[in-house]
Amino acid sequence: MKRSVFFQPSDGWVGDLIPFEKDGEFWLFYLHDVRTDPKPGTSWNLVTTKDLTQFEYHGVALPHGSEDDADFNAYTGSVVVDDGTHHLFYTGQNPGNLGADGAPLQLVMHATSRDGMQSWTKHPEHTFGAPEGYETGDWRDPFVFRDEATSQWRMLIAARHAAGPDRRRGVIAQCVSTDLVTWDYTEPFWDPRRYITHECPDVFQWGEWWYMVYSEFSETFTTRYRMAKSPDGPWTVPELDSIDGRAFYASKSAGREDRRFFFGWIASKEGNSDDGAWQWAGTMSVLEARQNPDGTLGFGFADELVDSFWEEVPVSLSSQIPAALDVPDSYAAILSDEELPSQFYAKAVFEIAPNTTECGLLLRANHDGDESYVLRLEPKRNRLVFDRWPREVTGDAQWHVSGDVPYDVELERPCTLAPGEHTLEVIVDGDLCVAVVDRQVALSARLYDRLMGRIGLFAGEGSAVVTELDIRQRIDN
Repeated sequence: MKRSVFFQPSDGWVGDLIPFEKDGEFWLFYLHDVRTDPKPGTSWNLVTTKDLTQFEYHGVALPHGSEDDADFNAYTGSVVVDDGTHHLFYTGQNPGNLGADGAPLQLVMHATSRDGMQSWTKHPEHTFGAPEGYETGDWRDPFVFRDEATSQWRMLIAARHAAGPDRRRGVIAQCVSTDLVTWDYTEPFWDPRRYITHECPDVFQWGEWWYMVYSEFSETFTTRYRMAKSPDGPWTVPELDSIDGRAFYASKSAGREDRRFFFGWIASKEGNSDDGAWQWAGTMSVLEARQNPDGTLGFGFADELVDSFWEEVPVSLSSQIPAALDVPDSYAAILSDEELPSQFYAKAVFEIAPNTTECGLLLRANHDGDESYVLRLEPKRNRLVFDRWPREVTGDAQWHVSGDVPYDVELERPCTLAPGEHTLEVIVDGDLCVAVVDRQVALSARLYDRLMGRIGLFAGEGSAVVTELDIRQRIDN
């Protein structure tokens, strides 16, 4: 069995990640989700990686509290180091510990390590909750960073105002400290009055730019970012402001040298079915951010990950490259004779002519490509979408086929598709799929219902020449 591209523990699911770089190695703390009833408390577990392709699982790092403790659930936070001591800030929640409004309290809690994060000592005496004016049931995901300009530590907290339109109360609250122990409430870090809340806030500097990252579940479930020349803003909205689509959530970042990586989870679906509802938590995935000349960020695979697929997968389709798909008012597809393995990397380079409606890749297709998963580039709409056929069928008549659904809901990504050359990359591993356009735009998805199939190239209402097709697999030592 091939080594998985995406980490998931055998005894649970990966929730929110808290990445920390130490001596060139990424320590990836995460919320360990166990789907049993009744649910146990939530702990921080740990996985580490040096090369982003091999992961070592260490189990529980920060255990959750007892049924009587404020941190029966140890939720998201952050880790910083000061004078050799690591400080871990996290969210404590207990369903039986209710606030004045009847909702379970969310509290900021503190733990420290003096042995290089091998063990943690909790400090319940440092616990604090939301001040007046904020909802006590939304006070979570503390993110701490050092502001050298003011010689202070700043803590950002996902919070909500106590008053205002219910789905517009979200605010990134802020506290400041000089010693990482005593925290003073101060003015909000960001208060757009736009979202329900801003989960998992993350702030970092890269060159002359500052970036603020957050996850929202208002209009969409997704992770977004904003840009500024100062940690105090003003924050501007880049043209393509999301990290990925619906399936990739709660992403936070960590840097190494002059590179930046975003770690999140690809959500699972109920019933392990393409038609199942999205679930909280899933399988870990990593994207590398690349800083464009204007400061905006593009997202794609890390070179280390791509290079781990080094053995060519021979397919008959390769002999037809370059392949010209010239269909001014129709559709054409060419497919491999062979089924691909369940895990592979593919790269297709398309030369797209003006006024082309669509082109892209078919995944796990049947012999004629009519049934497949679809990664479709739509130049006229400047978007990448994930689609499949057959779609959901609710009855035995023609109108019971979901033909009015243009793609999988929430699996759409805007991208610039001007006439010319564009590269579509994809990694498929079991029921997981991540696609990347031009190392700028990423889209993650799940593939449950079709377990195997062929790969294909297609175009519709236009012209596209596939100038390169590269398909590779991993061979474990």
